[in-house]
Amino acid sequence: MPSIFPSLARASNICGDQTLLTSLATTVEEFCHSLTPVMAPAKKSKKTKKSSKKLKKNKSLSVVPVEPRVSEPDWWDSFWHKNSTTPVRNEMFLFDLIGSESQLAGLSIPSNEEEGFKYFFRAARKTFDYICSLVREDLVSRPPSGLINIEGRLLSVEKQVAIALRRLASGESQVSVGASFGVGQSTVSQVTWRFIEALEERAKHHLKWPDSNRMEEIKSKFEVLFGLPNCCGAIDATHIIMTLPAVQTSDDWCDQESNYSMFLQAIVDHEMRFLDFVTGWPGGMSVSRLLKCSGFFRLCEAGERLNGSIRTLSEGLEMREFIVGGAAYPLLPWLITPYETNGLSSSMSTTFNDKHESARLLAVRAFLQLKGSWRILNKVMWRPDKRKLPSIILVCCLLHNIIIDNGDHLHPDVALSGHHDSGYGEECCKQVDPTGKTMRENLAKYLLQSKAKAPAK
Repeated sequence: MPSIFPSLARASNICGDQTLLTSLATTVEEFCHSLTPVMAPAKKSKKTKKSSKKLKKNKSLSVVPVEPRVSEPDWWDSFWHKNSTTPVRNEMFLFDLIGSESQLAGLSIPSNEEEGFKYFFRAARKTFDYICSLVREDLVSRPPSGLINIEGRLLSVEKQVAIALRRLASGESQVSVGASFGVGQSTVSQVTWRFIEALEERAKHHLKWPDSNRMEEIKSKFEVLFGLPNCCGAIDATHIIMTLPAVQTSDDWCDQESNYSMFLQAIVDHEMRFLDFVTGWPGGMSVSRLLKCSGFFRLCEAGERLNGSIRTLSEGLEMREFIVGGAAYPLLPWLITPYETNGLSSSMSTTFNDKHESARLLAVRAFLQLKGSWRILNKVMWRPDKRKLPSIILVCCLLHNIIIDNGDHLHPDVALSGHHDSGYGEECCKQVDPTGKTMRENLAKYLLQSKAKAPAK
């Protein structure tokens, strides 16, 4: 780490404190050693596989049942007392020094405990308890061995959930998260992955395509808010950036900005709730190709989705169910994109683009909220297991929906500012389906007529 230690020397000259320098150097060294794959287990040599299996078997026999909650002091009191104060100067300097996008660098910790709880775990107590209820059976019945804190007590379900949420919310290293709870790095890794496995299975009902009754409500809201009849949602895609070992790098994973990344595509409703989701595809592909690789595309093309009743607009114009998407998507009968802005002069197309953009931004804002709330998705992931990364992304999307479904309101500063794909240029897809073009023209005519009939403000 040659570029870090000269900075530490400069810091010592500024602060005039050799003890601080030594502390920072030690912290940096520990942090660098902690940069292990997000969730991927270490590879084992073939020679030790059999002995390792025997060791695991023996360990599993010695696992003590999870200790009743009453035997462990309230984890929150201890955590709040330890973490509620403003970070000391050397900790903040360390985050700035290594270029971390730590949550601590951009947000101040609330003095109120209730708000502080939401700050650290992104959920109010009521929602936190609900999340615990979803995963309790799995965390109690299948506890990993060694889940013991520094005081020698087995971790309660609540503390395990808190550790996992903090890891996902802050995106900080496992060492840093563990230190704030009094547990080791390996415990943070085990607890977080066990939580992800459990929530992925138990919270599926929080991310599903709406039934017909619910869809009518969504369409009604889009029409009231944006004037778009029969609109069922907004679609967008974002990159989850990562580093990869040299043996795993390929052009597929290298995107247009020369980052290694994985795509996440989602459709949201008027409340920025995720209705459909796809991930796991390399960031090197185009957005239009990503769409065509999704199950949603196949269902729509087969007439099994966005297949509700057709709306008859004024002057006999017809509008089928559709979603709105940006210029990176193809214009299809069920996916309406904006008119090209080059030389845009028609009042009809201008009016349409304004309404379209207002609705489309729901998906943009949803990703800003997602990546701001669960900052592990907004950081450069260090050599993640690409087979497990989709599960991490899915669980963050599930948590996003759970918070909305439970009526939680996050602090406005939690969402990212700017764009969720900062540094990426907008793609432009030239594919135009003739029927899609007709649908867009019908909608544009209707919006212009509605604008003309509206009373002057």
